[in-house]
Amino acid sequence: MIRPQSAALASRSHGSRAGYALLYAVLAAAAVLQILPLVWLLFFSLKNNQEVFNLPPLALPTELRWENYANVWSQGNISRYFINSVWMTALSVLLTILLASFVTFAITRMRWKLSPLVLGVFMVGLMIPVHSTLIPLFSLFQKLSLTDSPVSIVLSYTAFNLPITIMILLGFYQALPHEVEEAAVMDGCSINRLFFSVILPMTASVIVTASIINMIYNWNEFIFVNTFISTDELKTLTVGVQNFVGQYTTDWGAIGATLMISILPILLIFFILSNRIVEGIAAGSVKG
Repeated sequence: MIRPQSAALASRSHGSRAGYALLYAVLAAAAVLQILPLVWLLFFSLKNNQEVFNLPPLALPTELRWENYANVWSQGNISRYFINSVWMTALSVLLTILLASFVTFAITRMRWKLSPLVLGVFMVGLMIPVHSTLIPLFSLFQKLSLTDSPVSIVLSYTAFNLPITIMILLGFYQALPHEVEEAAVMDGCSINRLFFSVILPMTASVIVTASIINMIYNWNEFIFVNTFISTDELKTLTVGVQNFVGQYTTDWGAIGATLMISILPILLIFFILSNRIVEGIAAGSVKG
């Protein structure tokens, strides 16, 4: 004879298992939906123009045309665009993280009257649409002779990523214990050494998170490069893909190969650092 309490526990256990099974099914379906565009793009990059329009989207081509990748890398100047994307993205991320760390340290760890006002000014930047700044920025860069220069791209990336980066760092900096700073100051540590030797290493996890978010934005950015850069040698991957769109013909296989090349570095870095990203977000969300 089964006691009522045991029956209730067994029923609750079965219900819990059913709930987990449903949750895993939903998550698996969501994962498949997220992966499908990547699979479609891979198949797309291995087709010629006829197969792109005649075959179903997720159908394999009759012949895997890996030469699409070789052609865009050697003949389509994609190698140059790739290098431009790498160094512009890396430099912009470095400047953004460094400047945002300076600002966040000054606002959260130092006492001065205007710190709330300065923080508010930076947060206003989150509400400014990028497209509304294109004409003023172009006019400014033209007066400074910075149009068609990588400097204009790096400055734009850095400026527009500062507010979100400061917001990410803010919670983590506020949670840092003041005792560490006090001990460093008692040992004769200057403010500069305190920041670079003590505070900055302690924020490594959240810096990784902010760096990944910045990198994804910079790597995929199109409008600034398309507006400020006209020399082909200075273009990035997102803009250089337009070279395969002609007036009368378009090489769709080459476009797919270029897009696949542009996606792979982001995916690789994200998979390698995914644990650090989650760790940084969780650490920055808890205060005290």
